[in-house]
Amino acid sequence: MKRIFPDSFYNLITLAGATVAAISFGLIMFLIALEFFSEEQKPYMGIIAFVILPVILILGLFLIAVGIWRDHRRERSGKPHGLRLPQIDLNNPRHRTAFFYFSFGTILLLLFSAFGSFKAYEYTDSDEFCGTMCHSVMEPEYTAYQNSPHARVGCAKCHIGPGAGWFVRSKLSGAYQVYATLFDKYPRPIPTPIENLRPAQETCEQCHWPQNFFNEKQKKFTNFISDEKNTKWNITLLMKIGGGNAEGGLTSGIHWHMNIANEVTYAALDRQRLVIPWVKSRARDGTERIYKSTEVIPTDEEMALATTRRMDCVDCHNRPTHIYHPPQRSVNQIMELGWIDRQLPYLKSLAVQVLEHPYTTRQVALDSIRLVVDSYYKTNYPALAVSQSDKIETAIVELQKVYRRNYFPEMKHDWRQYPDHIGHMFAPGCFRCHDGKHVSDDGKVLSKDCNACHTIIAQQYENEKLKMSLEGLAYEHPVDIGTAWNEMNCSDCHQAQ
Repeated sequence: MKRIFPDSFYNLITLAGATVAAISFGLIMFLIALEFFSEEQKPYMGIIAFVILPVILILGLFLIAVGIWRDHRRERSGKPHGLRLPQIDLNNPRHRTAFFYFSFGTILLLLFSAFGSFKAYEYTDSDEFCGTMCHSVMEPEYTAYQNSPHARVGCAKCHIGPGAGWFVRSKLSGAYQVYATLFDKYPRPIPTPIENLRPAQETCEQCHWPQNFFNEKQKKFTNFISDEKNTKWNITLLMKIGGGNAEGGLTSGIHWHMNIANEVTYAALDRQRLVIPWVKSRARDGTERIYKSTEVIPTDEEMALATTRRMDCVDCHNRPTHIYHPPQRSVNQIMELGWIDRQLPYLKSLAVQVLEHPYTTRQVALDSIRLVVDSYYKTNYPALAVSQSDKIETAIVELQKVYRRNYFPEMKHDWRQYPDHIGHMFAPGCFRCHDGKHVSDDGKVLSKDCNACHTIIAQQYENEKLKMSLEGLAYEHPVDIGTAWNEMNCSDCHQAQ
């Protein structure tokens, strides 16, 4: 049989490299075609088609070159070529049969390789891959994700998004994370916020468009006081969510910060962006105003290390998916839903106490929750412990579920490490800037007035008359602490419980 290539090509190393390169190239073309005809771009398609397979292709080409170079060296030293291929005569029945089986097997191999590559790509694009491959590391995030408002939005759609640029950046930044996971070098808890997260305008705003945020939204909160009767307290707010589009309504609401015509920039002295020495706003007419904190006055060295950032969605909505709820909020919710019986005395206080205790492992926590709750009612309310044993058991089971969703002692991880900046109850949130202490040179102050963001239109304590006014009510703290609630941040007390 006449050879197409020079004799130096026909050696085992070169032919193996050519086979590897040809298969890799064929798979790359297959995945590119698959991506081209797909209705939706898949971020992880690139890791196979443009990262993994090209590396294998280059390895195959390298083997081709090594084989040819080695064969030339053997020829110069007088040694025979390393491979003499058999001649194939298709007129020979044995040759024809062998060729048929070899060709059929090769086609099957290519088909199965293409199918396997597609299934591998499909799996790497799945939420299960993101959440379970590094189980001990990602368990907290995956657990919170499954119970979040965005549980139907794929991990890659937020963390990577469409396009090759951010895909490559995310993979490069993830290289160290892979190393840290394999060699147990990752921190506990995982640091937040993610420094290389893609801007919200390119991810969040593909579905949530700030220009369409206008008018007000009513929101009702149900709370239970930590007293013997677990007294119920309702408060209804009218949230001023406007600010997106002048044609759609008022532009002075919360989303004024995200109006495309406005630009808000700030500096943060700490990694969690809680300590903010100055804020700069730029209005649509180009007017700029800088508000400097009268309380936080950093040195030049501290300012040199500060992070300057343009405000976007995640500066307030910093836990849009991986949400870890404070125990007070979780217990309020399951009480309101009737999953635990609020007639059990001091249940709210007891529930928060057992959830917040610093346990060493999850199993220790679950066992301790059962032991403490059961012992409390047997000791303090023995008759009730017998007559209401089924309700106590239900409360124990529900509190264990709350613990599983929000506490991960092996990762030193709970809601405190991941403050939610929406609101201001359990973290500084809005009051990071709107603390009444950020003042511009012309004397304008970033207001701490509650009515800037919402209006209280109804309040009611259990067994008391409903108070309602569309013009707004003065806030009444459920526990009498004088005027302290008006002089300090809510989180100063509620975060410390």
